[in-house]
Amino acid sequence: MTVRFKHRLLAVGVAALAAISGSAHAGDVVLKASHQFPGGKGDVRDEMVQIIAKEVAAANVGLTIKVYPGSSLVKPKEQWKAMKTGQIDMTSLPLDYASGFHPQFGATLMPGLVKSHAHAQRINASPFMQDIKAIIEEGGAKVLADAWLAGAFGAKEKCIRTPEDMNGLKVRSAGATFAQMWAGAGGTIVSIPSSEVYNALQQGVAQATDTSSGSFVSFRLYEQLKCLTAPGDNALWFMYEPVLISKRSWESLDDKQQKALMDASKKAEDYFNGESRKLDEKMVETFKANKVEVITLTDAEAKAWQDVAQRTSYKEFAASVPGGKELIEKALSVK
Repeated sequence: MTVRFKHRLLAVGVAALAAISGSAHAGDVVLKASHQFPGGKGDVRDEMVQIIAKEVAAANVGLTIKVYPGSSLVKPKEQWKAMKTGQIDMTSLPLDYASGFHPQFGATLMPGLVKSHAHAQRINASPFMQDIKAIIEEGGAKVLADAWLAGAFGAKEKCIRTPEDMNGLKVRSAGATFAQMWAGAGGTIVSIPSSEVYNALQQGVAQATDTSSGSFVSFRLYEQLKCLTAPGDNALWFMYEPVLISKRSWESLDDKQQKALMDASKKAEDYFNGESRKLDEKMVETFKANKVEVITLTDAEAKAWQDVAQRTSYKEFAASVPGGKELIEKALSVK
């Protein structure tokens, strides 16, 4: 065997080792995280997922999270199904979007059930949320990070203060429970995700909408609305939008990867808790800066809406959803 041939064999061996090493690196677990919210524009829900991805990468445990924002991989209301079927591994999801699979999730977008950000934190530690998370797990997913967003409602032509102001309007609603309340006040419901509201308002498909404070800003709805009813001291609208992972994907991770993911998710949740209250302030500031009238409900106006919700949303939920009455009672018991 010549020296040149030995060198060639050695070179081939080194190349093979490099290829093996590269394959091992390429074989690290990659999780696909999908959501509907704008990426790179400061949307706090996208930021939560991006924080998780960055922190997991920094942990160096052979785990990579690839984020697909802005419905770039899966349509907004298909996220839960895509997670269950394995098309994606993780999502930041308005949980009510999955109420077609589990109607109990409608309780996480129930008019007046959560009254403030501080109340939302107490709700998180309650038997109500224990029940909701048990249903999430039964459905094949696991909560990585909690997130409750306050929301508002607004219209193209006038302010919405009382139930009478909704009469005759075409209104986009984020979920069935609010749709029932709006319909009870005389509105006609338009069912589309928040990412399509701008065009619906622009084209006259909708004349009013409700959505989270974050979405009002990130989807630039101030360009389409004349008046905004902000949460203030009488918030009607709070929505649970957790970061979820499919149980199948979770169980595929080793102990170090699971720990890194939970540590990262805790940082993301802490970040969100610090930012969530600021979202309402940013919404009000942004809408005022764009010459949109901003109002809040008085105690009497909020009570009028709660009366409509009691005879529509609450009544229907208790009657039609298995365990619905008990879920509402548990939530209402959290003061």
